[in-house]
Amino acid sequence: RTLNLAECFEGHVRSQGQFQDVFGTVRRRVDVDIQGTWDGETLTLVEDFVYEDGSTEQRIWTLLKTGADTWRGTAPGVIGEATGEERGDTFNWQYEIDLPVPDGKLRVTFDDWMWLLSEDRLLNRAYMKRAGIDIGDVIITFEKL
Repeated sequence: RTLNLAECFEGHVRSQGQFQDVFGTVRRRVDVDIQGTWDGETLTLVEDFVYEDGSTEQRIWTLLKTGADTWRGTAPGVIGEATGEERGDTFNWQYEIDLPVPDGKLRVTFDDWMWLLSEDRLLNRAYMKRAGIDIGDVIITFEKL
């Protein structure tokens, strides 16, 4: 399989996931509806988050294809630019972001890995650090509808 990020996220994608701390305790669960548009150069992802406590959030990513397998992107809260690379059935994405949390904002870095499981499914594991220290990870499944 070969992962093509634009093909995976163009259209309607639904995801479910959770954040767990370094001890394996699930701290937060989320459902996300994503609407992706691709114009041949820019992939725009409108992500609508609904957390298990009922709180919501929207993040809009603008991703630019910079090479045959490379990407860079921005979204509100992202510090600088995110960078990523497709490699076979895998996409690795790295960035720093001020994440909204129930009591404010938390600046973290993500080392985000996606694996193509089938034509319409991705598995995502994102390793999170704060000030260089592991704080946990996010596991998400994506399904293209």
